[in-house]
Amino acid sequence: MITAIVMIHANADRIPETAQAIADLDGVAEVYSCAGDVDLIAVVRVREHEELADVIAGNLSRVPGVRTTSTHIAFRSYSASDTDAAFAVGLD
Repeated sequence: MITAIVMIHANADRIPETAQAIADLDGVAEVYSCAGDVDLIAVVRVREHEELADVIAGNLSRVPGVRTTSTHIAFRSYSASDTDAAFAVGLD
């Protein structure tokens, strides 16, 4: 599974509608409204790299209210449960 994190600048008066439209797209796992440098963050999960172009450039960036996007591809996932499991090896 390929994960991309998409930072989205949106029109301020359309953030809720824009977020919902993005969340409804195939390939979009989650959408967060947030404070800071961007208005929305979308997590895109696809099976093939080629699908990223379809989801992000082909669909997400064309949603009404989206002004600009910046995409970051995830190499590896780390979580507290993964870390705990790795350090708990041999403790049983």
